Amino acid sequence: MRLTKYAHSCLRVEHDGGVLVVDPGVFSDPAALDGADAVLITHQHPDHLDLAAVRLELDRRPFPIHGPASLADTLGDAAEALRPVTTGESFTAAGIAIRAYGGKHAVIHPDIPVIDNLGYLINDVVYHPGDALVVPDETPVDTLFAPIHAPWSKFSEVLDFIRAVAPRRAYALHDGLLNDNGLGVLNRQYTAMSGTEYQRLEPGSRVDV
Repeated sequence: MRLTKYAHSCLRVEHDGGVLVVDPGVFSDPAALDGADAVLITHQHPDHLDLAAVRLELDRRPFPIHGPASLADTLGDAAEALRPVTTGESFTAAGIAIRAYGGKHAVIHPDIPVIDNLGYLINDVVYHPGDALVVPDETPVDTLFAPIHAPWSKFSEVLDFIRAVAPRRAYALHDGLLNDNGLGVLNRQYTAMSGTEYQRLEPGSRVDV
């Protein structure tokens, strides 16, 4: 598989002629959606779902959107493209095997309602957890995209998550709110302490897995 890491939490996966896009949010480049055969959405927050960009691409080239059933309200008139996914479900998107994990977004604050969130294991190789730190215990993960910074997390929690998943390598995810100073500090810490090969990819970087 070829992965392109776009800004924040967006991944583009190309495999056997299929194009799968995960979490094309408002911080990422809408070009990530070009030619998409299917889209995975972890949850409804705009940094993971750029509704305007998704609607525009649907008008050009219809494709299924896989995600929590609760996305229907957010998608509005684009909800006909939604293929609801439940925790533990295995399915195929853009010809690529997917398994869903979790079910709920991490708690931001007790005063803020907890919404649905699914993590996705892609082709039994790449794990994108969305906005939760759910470990897919029964399945080894080769490549983890770890949300390194968020209003709902702290360094120790994310570090322990990476260690618990124990991937062969980990790439930074959910980093769109960090400036260069914050990225420098966190990259040094995760590199030194995660127990795996850790790297932050610049937006637009491509890797083969």
